[in-house]
Amino acid sequence: MKRAPLLLTLTLAIAVLAGCATLDTKQREWIFQPSDRSWGGAQSTEGMEDVWISFQSDATGKAERLHGLWLPHARANAPVLLYLHGARWNVAGSSGRIRRMQELGFSVLAIDYRGFGRSSAGLPSETTAAEDARAAWDWLAKQQPDKPRYIFGHSLGGAIAIDLARQVHDEQGTIVEGTFTSIADVVSTFKWGWLPVSGLITQRFESVRKVADIGSPLLVVHGSEDSLISPMLGRQLYEAAAEPKRFVLVEGGSHHNTNAVGQGLYREAVASLFKLR
Repeated sequence: MKRAPLLLTLTLAIAVLAGCATLDTKQREWIFQPSDRSWGGAQSTEGMEDVWISFQSDATGKAERLHGLWLPHARANAPVLLYLHGARWNVAGSSGRIRRMQELGFSVLAIDYRGFGRSSAGLPSETTAAEDARAAWDWLAKQQPDKPRYIFGHSLGGAIAIDLARQVHDEQGTIVEGTFTSIADVVSTFKWGWLPVSGLITQRFESVRKVADIGSPLLVVHGSEDSLISPMLGRQLYEAAAEPKRFVLVEGGSHHNTNAVGQGLYREAVASLFKLR
């Protein structure tokens, strides 16, 4: 998620007059900001393999296809991580964070939701993103059946990761970074958050109601200087989760660089919580 909170408010107000369909469409556009661009300049995907995941969508009733990047670890028995990115950035734009997760000891599969990158076209929604994550998880289980599998989500991807983790029973752990309790709570942290728009939100991503259902260890990471998603929301999400869990606040970390600034803390937390060395 990024930019234009005032525009979002105006959009919501206008959409109420235009009808629920428009309201939902505008929210999906602002929350996901789907793009085929990597943003942030050219991103190197050298050493990453293109992956294609085909499945039949219950949401659209059509055959859909996801594009992903696969970055294997040098160790043949390395655990596997499903990487779920946030808004606006596609998998190529997330390549730096993907490499850092590999450096922690994982082979990484990162996917683009429909509407991003080279995946099937269409405006994403909370429902379709959840379906995409599950399709990628099932594909990974077939491709790497003997490897322990983990889930990672950044920002909006953290909400998608939590939803996936509470539904599956074969994940060994979940990591979320710079994520939140719900979209309504994020809205309430803006300076115009007093406006009564919560009831108009259709894409709610209510992770705070789902996180306690995760049956594996949960690592919640947040940057102390995250100006987009308040660290308070990360802490509240952690508090709502069941044990075993751990919260890591990376001093000086922003919404976009916490993964890099806090690499050492990440390494220690992953080793301790997930018993990975």
